[in-house]
Amino acid sequence: MTKSGETNQQAEESRFPPVSSQAVLLLGFMWFAYFLNYCDRQAVFAMFPSLQSDLGMTDQQLGLTGAYFLWVYALGCPVAGVIGDRVSKRLLVVLSLVLWSIVTVATGLARSGAELLWLRAAMGISESLFMPTAIALTANAFAPALRSRTIAILTTAQIAGTVVGSWFGGWMADMGAWRTAFFALGGVGLLYAFPYFAFLRTFKEEDFSTSASAPGSVEPRAGIARGLVTIISIPTYQILCIAFPVFVFGLWLLYGWLPTFLHDKFELSQSDAAFNATLYLQGSTLVGLLGGGWLADRLLRFTKASRYYLMLISLVLCAPCLHAIGNCETLVQVRLAASAFGLFSGLMIGNIFPSAFEVVPERLRATAVGVLNLCGGLVSGFATLFGGLWKSTLGIDRLLTFTGAAYFVAGLLLLLGILFLFPRDAAKQSAQIPSPRSKKT
Repeated sequence: MTKSGETNQQAEESRFPPVSSQAVLLLGFMWFAYFLNYCDRQAVFAMFPSLQSDLGMTDQQLGLTGAYFLWVYALGCPVAGVIGDRVSKRLLVVLSLVLWSIVTVATGLARSGAELLWLRAAMGISESLFMPTAIALTANAFAPALRSRTIAILTTAQIAGTVVGSWFGGWMADMGAWRTAFFALGGVGLLYAFPYFAFLRTFKEEDFSTSASAPGSVEPRAGIARGLVTIISIPTYQILCIAFPVFVFGLWLLYGWLPTFLHDKFELSQSDAAFNATLYLQGSTLVGLLGGGWLADRLLRFTKASRYYLMLISLVLCAPCLHAIGNCETLVQVRLAASAFGLFSGLMIGNIFPSAFEVVPERLRATAVGVLNLCGGLVSGFATLFGGLWKSTLGIDRLLTFTGAAYFVAGLLLLLGILFLFPRDAAKQSAQIPSPRSKKT
């Protein structure tokens, strides 16, 4: 082989290094835990008619089932991210699984709307420990050139969990057994904790670090305030903290109220409404998620802003889909609009966290995910609340239209960030990442 050929091969191996079997197993174990995470949080949204009947909950209280969860979850995520950057990520994700599974079982014992709302807040605390750490732990196990598709694959668990959890919850509610649904879901989580923990005990986080001795990087045990100031002072990251909440507001408006919207508008059963509200939306999201992850990684060879451009496309194309979902006259039209929204939303979901990693130091990745989730959760909590408050006045259909307009504005802001802020922030972060040759082999 010629010297130039060897150089090209080395460059290609640097971009796409071999993936270890342990990293693949990690992705699989994390996927199923993330799947259970979404099953447990989403099942309740398919049960609203039964909860109104059995617990006497009002529309406002139903809206608060999502709001309480999201607000507490949002406040917990930055704390969990800070903890995840300073303690064993392996232990933290297992602890989170056990805690949210216990809360899920307890939800089946709720005797009033007030008790259920308190348990939803407890669910927010327990699940907040998981996502920032899980994303960072998984991302660290794969090379940057594989990161978008890796996170995309992991995030398919969110899609599967939303569909299965919603359908299962609606199906059990139709049979008058919504409590049993929570017992079953929580029980599966508690059983899974045993093999999950057994595998993670064999996984060594330090073997996959890509910036162990990066000059100028923030050390793992640097002060909490210093770490937070570091990430929130990055202009491009600030843009993400604005655009992402706008996006998840629309997402949670659909997650929380689309099943009930279809139940009322087309007179569907709870299980059929949940099925139609999730299958088409989440099925196409799967395609957009995987396709967007693969495309973002491939386009990196042309521009480091590839992930940002795909998120821009996502916001702009999702906007009219939101309006269509709320204003279509037939169920078939709603399915088509939801499928289109899901396809384009996958571009955002698969790239939001890898895009943040482009400008944030590696040792603060869990914190960065936590702060993004804080911003997203605080805003999206109002989506489920407003749905309950304005369901009978403004209407879910008009609320979806207004949200679509906000998507356009967020897209414009992201475009300005791509053009004027990202190049400098990405270059600064790249300068802090050491060459692979400087690491121990």
